[in-house]
Amino acid sequence: MIAQGGTFPFVGQVRYLAGSSADSTLALITLSFANRVLTFVGDGSGQRATYNVSIDIAQGTTTIRHLDVHKVIRVASFHETQREDESVIFQQYLQVAPGTYSLSIAVRDEGGSNANSQQISLTVPRFGPHSLSTPISVYQVTPRTRTDTVPALIANPRSIIVLGRDTLAGLYLEGYGLPETERVGVAVLNDAHAVILRDTVNLVRQGSLSSALLEFPVASIGVGPVTVIASLVGSSDSVQAPLFLSFGDAFGITSFDQLLSYLRFFTSPERLQALRDTPADQRAAAWAAFWKQTDPNPATPEHEALRDYFKRIATANGRYQEKGTPGWLTDRGKVYVTLGEPDQAGQQMGTSSARSRGEIWVYTQYNLRLVFTTQGAIGRYRLTASSEADFERVVKREQSR
Repeated sequence: MIAQGGTFPFVGQVRYLAGSSADSTLALITLSFANRVLTFVGDGSGQRATYNVSIDIAQGTTTIRHLDVHKVIRVASFHETQREDESVIFQQYLQVAPGTYSLSIAVRDEGGSNANSQQISLTVPRFGPHSLSTPISVYQVTPRTRTDTVPALIANPRSIIVLGRDTLAGLYLEGYGLPETERVGVAVLNDAHAVILRDTVNLVRQGSLSSALLEFPVASIGVGPVTVIASLVGSSDSVQAPLFLSFGDAFGITSFDQLLSYLRFFTSPERLQALRDTPADQRAAAWAAFWKQTDPNPATPEHEALRDYFKRIATANGRYQEKGTPGWLTDRGKVYVTLGEPDQAGQQMGTSSARSRGEIWVYTQYNLRLVFTTQGAIGRYRLTASSEADFERVVKREQSR
């Protein structure tokens, strides 16, 4: 994978498919970055930005391929220009002979000063008969039927699957010169290298080219990084691809334990402890059961409760952050994340000598009135002892249902 920080952070991958001849390979270079790194200007119907991607493939001091790609991005509103999530996807196919190369990528905002570059080594494979391509993480794909064309796909350069939003993780895979009866074994390994899913799939054959979209239900995988390994049945050769299951860019969740830490206000301590005590090789199944038990509307593909819960965490981090403490872990944050927006909220000022301030939140549904107080100009808001007890009583009652 490709990753670069700085003033123009981007993430990407290079994946490979068979080329139009035995001596060529089709390299797919994908990048993703956020709208906010680009300089947008109004153009009458919305906002417009331009950027340039320069690609060089070299062997030693000899440049084999050079490409400059100019792109235009248009969005409907100024608000969209400030998006910090993956909002721009760049992808470029290049035909190159199998071999070892140096790849240089330079990305530049043409309307401003943001720019960045990355150089990596490439080992471009040769795809002969009875072989598989490298799997490509995709949002959507229409398979190609001939190797002298390219598949119509939208790549997922970060290979990130968002739990609570995405229901399936998709990987596009091709096979070359395979018999019609050939089957592909697929395994999903967690970060402890334990197999959490295993399956066998058929590739759809058209001429000498076969293909399949490998789709995995995210509720059966869990959270964190996983590796998908595919191989022809009976063969020791394999291809693989990474997937990262998270709740989006705003949350640095990279392990099962971190996920459970984030869920402290979502469910009961007993249920979380049961998940913590689950052996690593059984966590995917335990997570799938937890997903099913807590999904308020199983008829829909989304887990609306988890989706809304993590949205509240993001909102709390923006509203209620206190020095040294993320917003969702403050007293106001934990109440907001657990119960949502109060029906009424108001300021309460103390005496001038005490310089105390406070807030009162009212939740009509729970017949609950909570008081937060603070001392000094930049003090921390704290639930009063009686409000803390009332809040905990409501939470315990709701979690027991």
